[in-house]
Amino acid sequence: MSSQLDIVFSALADPTRRAILAMLLEDDMAVTDVAEPFAMSLAAVSKHLRVLTAAGLIQQERRGRVTWCKLQPESLRDASVWMQSFGQFEAGDFDAFERFLAAELGDEAT
Repeated sequence: MSSQLDIVFSALADPTRRAILAMLLEDDMAVTDVAEPFAMSLAAVSKHLRVLTAAGLIQQERRGRVTWCKLQPESLRDASVWMQSFGQFEAGDFDAFERFLAAELGDEAT
């Protein structure tokens, strides 16, 4: 599960990809419609869509000559559960948060 979380969080790290996900919350969209609001080439947007698809956050489907993008919200479930575990800490309790991370990540956190 950890490697899948890494892939999801890596995909979410980019503001363009987060904006695309927000757009797809409304409805399925054609790739050209997804690309329209961005000041970048269709090829650049397609790269972002490939990252989101590889992370399982969206699904792309060919319908005739048009490729459609659909949000896959269930793929955010593991990331959401992982993030909710941090809700157990007080806002300023960084020592407890650091101990939690050390326990979760082992030697990687030190």
